[in-house]
Amino acid sequence: MAQNILKGGEYLVVETPCSDVFSPEDFTDEQRQMGETVEQFINTEIVPKIEEIDKQNFDLVVEGMKKCGELGLLMMDAPEEFGGLELDKASTMLVSEKMSYGGSFSVAYSAHSGIGTLPLIYYGTPEQKEKYLGKITSGEWCAAYCLTEPGSGSDALGAQATAVLSEDGKHYILNGTKQFITNGGFSQLYTVFAKIDKQHFTAFLVEKSFPGLIVGAEEKKLGIKGSSTTQIILDNCQVPVENLLGEKGKGHKIAFNVLNIGRFKLGAGVCGASKMALAAGIKYANERKQFNTPISRFGAIGEKIADLTANIYASESLVYRLAGLLDTKLATIDKGVDNYYEEYLKGIEEYAAECGIAKVFCSEVLARTVDEVLQIHGGYGFCAEYPAERFYRDERINRIFEGTNEINRLLIPGMILRKAMKGELPLQREAMKAFESLMTPSFEELDDSIPFIKEKTLLKNLKTLFLILAGAGVQKYMDKLANEQEILLAAADIAIQIFALESTVLRAEKTIAKMSEAKREQLLAAVQVFAFEAAENVTSAARKAAFYVEEGDTLNMILSGVRRFGKYDATGLLASKRALAKAACEAEKYIF
Repeated sequence: MAQNILKGGEYLVVETPCSDVFSPEDFTDEQRQMGETVEQFINTEIVPKIEEIDKQNFDLVVEGMKKCGELGLLMMDAPEEFGGLELDKASTMLVSEKMSYGGSFSVAYSAHSGIGTLPLIYYGTPEQKEKYLGKITSGEWCAAYCLTEPGSGSDALGAQATAVLSEDGKHYILNGTKQFITNGGFSQLYTVFAKIDKQHFTAFLVEKSFPGLIVGAEEKKLGIKGSSTTQIILDNCQVPVENLLGEKGKGHKIAFNVLNIGRFKLGAGVCGASKMALAAGIKYANERKQFNTPISRFGAIGEKIADLTANIYASESLVYRLAGLLDTKLATIDKGVDNYYEEYLKGIEEYAAECGIAKVFCSEVLARTVDEVLQIHGGYGFCAEYPAERFYRDERINRIFEGTNEINRLLIPGMILRKAMKGELPLQREAMKAFESLMTPSFEELDDSIPFIKEKTLLKNLKTLFLILAGAGVQKYMDKLANEQEILLAAADIAIQIFALESTVLRAEKTIAKMSEAKREQLLAAVQVFAFEAAENVTSAARKAAFYVEEGDTLNMILSGVRRFGKYDATGLLASKRALAKAACEAEKYIF
């Protein structure tokens, strides 16, 4: 079975059978029950207190974290030998999705259970885990992650914080300032990155009680006001040598591997937030009347609701497809090996590009959703009495968290091209075939008896476009392509849309036979709406990339290919949008 596992980035050059894709329809009863438990917890314990939490009543946040501990929601990734549940990624992503309904409380939860806890799980010694893991998985202590500094954000390795061994060899003395630390104000344990002797980038486990650790003032933020965000100031902070985490000089491994996980969990979280915001927008549109008619019946509003529904379906399909890829890969690793977590993190790193795609695509779907939901509310959306205002403010950070979307866009094609250079992906061979196809006319007729044949043909053609442009970029710039950020951004947009569209089509193909006739029509509508949009987005990015990398006759030939390969017959698109809007408005929620 191992040889059939899709490699990271391989979706661009192979055709995946729908049976290989995990989707929400595959959840077990146990997973569904877990999702319901989280939803019930959020609705009963957090939602009634959201206004107080947003006034920075952090006692309520800490109290909520302890209740999460009691429900086992802080130990999902912890090893069983330390009392953890060690759940699969599909389960942890489902929990992240449902937790997002708790507004800014979900930020505190995600930071604690993710970047606050995972460095210890993956890199801690047995003694370190014995000392700290029980406290943070029970909710007795909260945890935070201290990487960013006032002068270093995306350039994490440019950090200036220092660590020097004390004369008696018992402590590292840390100095520096960490910026934008989520849970900074109420955590008891911090994973802090500093350079030993100004050169060896290293992680340390630092308790709040250690001499020299100072918690700065709360930041005055645009949104996520219910989460604590402070500076952590290290003023000759004394950290016992046994609290060095991982290996000296290998802090970058911890930083980047944990961020990969943060990215796909954020993708799941913002997917849940999109569903919640959409439901609020539809409910308001059904209640608000103009000209004695609910505004949800007007085409201008209905089109927004249809587009958002289709985009959220794509977002959800992408997130759980990635969960399936990760779980399938991680299941091949023998838990009995001494370097289990090293192999485990390599398994996650295999899909680093897809983790970045999940973060970018899903966060931008949420951005569009909250923007349109506020617009549906009109002037009331600008008022704090309505949740649309809070959705709008809280959303914005997601395109900055876990690496900005620009950084992730640069990383996505960069990682794919690196795999190609290592011989792990046959991009060069496939790019040559793709370029040849530019000069070969196609008279292929579509077989309408094949489910989603138009969308599958579109996908095949969009992949051809990516390969043509990637090949042209590499040929022109060779190893200097990494410096051509505008080209990489355009290539990323194409790769992102392809993964989202393929995930959407494969999920629909896999599940449509089991649906009622009404649900089947809604699904076909959602796929068509998203396919049309994806084709438009890829065509725009591909035209831009073509002008960036070529000129003269070759440019004209590629532009002709963009027109040919970006073509999608969306006959019936208006009817699809109206059917999708009608179904969503009747249900007053996300319908899939």
